[in-house]
Amino acid sequence: MINVKLDDRKEITGAQIRGARGLIRWSAEDLADAASVGVATVRRAEAADGVPPITIANRNAIRGALERAGIEFISENGGGAGVRLAKRQ
Repeated sequence: MINVKLDDRKEITGAQIRGARGLIRWSAEDLADAASVGVATVRRAEAADGVPPITIANRNAIRGALERAGIEFISENGGGAGVRLAKRQ
C-alpha cells in the first residue's frame, strides 16, 4: 500500500497567481520556466476567477515555484484569499 499525504491547504486561485507574480516582478515566461510548465498553462491559470482549470500537478508546480521565490499564500479564512511576501528568516 502506498501512503499518500493529502495537502490540506486550500486551492490557489488565478488572482493569487497573478498577484504573486506581480509581487516578485516575474513575467509569465519567468514563472513558466521556474515551474517547468508552458507559458500557455500559466496564462490559462491566471485567467481563471477561481481555481485554475489546469492539472493538479501543474497547479502544484506553479505554487511551489512561487513559494520558493518567497511568496506566501493566504487562505480565504473569511478575509479573502491573497498573497504576500514571506518574512525572510
